[in-house]
Amino acid sequence: MLESVYQSAYPADAETVDVIVVGAGVAGLAAAGHLIRAGLTTTVLEAGPGVGGRMSTEKIDGFRLDRTAQILSTSYPELRRTPGLDTLPLRPFAPGVLLHVDGRHHRAGATPALRSARGALTAARALASAPRLPRAGQARTGRSPNGTRPGRLGAPADQSRLAMALARLAATAPERLLTRAEVPVAQALATRGFPPRTIDGFVRPLLAALLGDPTLQTSSRCADLALHAFATGRLCIPEGGADTLPELLAAALPPGTVRTGVRVTSVSTTSVTTVAHGELPCRSVILATDARSAARLLPGLRVPGFHPVTVLHHATDEPPLTEPALLLDSDRSGPVSHTAVISQVDPTRAPSGRSLISSVVLGTPPDAAHLDATVRAQLARLYRTSTTRWELLAVHHDPEAVPAMPPRSDLRRPVRLLAGLYVCGDHRDTSTVQGSLHSARRAAHAVLTDLDVRQAAQEESLETAA
Repeated sequence: MLESVYQSAYPADAETVDVIVVGAGVAGLAAAGHLIRAGLTTTVLEAGPGVGGRMSTEKIDGFRLDRTAQILSTSYPELRRTPGLDTLPLRPFAPGVLLHVDGRHHRAGATPALRSARGALTAARALASAPRLPRAGQARTGRSPNGTRPGRLGAPADQSRLAMALARLAATAPERLLTRAEVPVAQALATRGFPPRTIDGFVRPLLAALLGDPTLQTSSRCADLALHAFATGRLCIPEGGADTLPELLAAALPPGTVRTGVRVTSVSTTSVTTVAHGELPCRSVILATDARSAARLLPGLRVPGFHPVTVLHHATDEPPLTEPALLLDSDRSGPVSHTAVISQVDPTRAPSGRSLISSVVLGTPPDAAHLDATVRAQLARLYRTSTTRWELLAVHHDPEAVPAMPPRSDLRRPVRLLAGLYVCGDHRDTSTVQGSLHSARRAAHAVLTDLDVRQAAQEESLETAA
């Protein structure tokens, strides 16, 4: 599909363009789309053989195996603001998440009223005004009607309070969330209105999965944004694999915009220098690589810490779970944070008659040599079935998968370094696909402002983000 969009050579007689974008990941492609829509000539240079960066998908025997573990949300604003993504096919998980708690599966966070900010506010008001009377049989004993004590997810009253806390977050504008006092999210959870029993059983494992941070040392502002996206949308994945998103971004660009196999060795405000094609002049440069590559080209640029992520893909003949659920291990019985029968969510990711199970390990895997055996044992407990005959298709480990966002991180780090030199990516915003796309729009806006190019009248506020 993309052969006519990007080319593997840079013509010797190429004319000077307005903007050169270094890096054909999600941020670079999105920035190019915004610039071209505004009328600027733009070239994207990519050192690798294709587009997408970390959002790539490996094809093995009819299976589509993502190298990344990022989960999208249907409520991400940039999915509808970025040129080329209006046709992005999304496959949603079942509402909420499925939790493995004390050997059982429990659905949580699936309140339909939380699917919009208005609905969330209505739900919050309704729950706030509801009487707080205990159910019969529970007032004195603290037990449920069947005589058992409330589980780790709490009694029905706890579930109502959980829904109300999520509703309040959903009804709060993201800009306001960014003004809250900032501490590690592990400290902030007790102040967010969540029932104590649901914090360990639901909120912690959910946030670990969404933030890629198993110890929850991430900024509480990032966590609030992640919970806001969860409460106002549905968790989802791109149909066909993670690479569908960058491929659509590239396909929306004019043919020849993306040049692959071009390695950049230095950048300035008016040119880039490459290994095989020398110096290429332009009016502005956007650096849209990963954080470490950006720092190599611009010494002094801060490199953040990172959260390692490992993705394991298994195949079997029968799905161990028939619903398209994101399954979280609330018991923390092993290294796997979350898992899904991904072919039940998106059938295009597995050949007919086969099932694909994708599981995510956060942090540095313990005992990497025996990781598959350890993961299989845990998955057998989570899915309540034997995993002995499952086939291991691939293991993808990325030690720098998610840029860390501890407290006092600037979630809107400057994208304009100098007039003519800009940088974007998930290390300049929140470390999500939403953050990559939002930083790309901010960088494009800065370029257009400095070049005195009139912005589109319908351009939405750059302050809006989630």
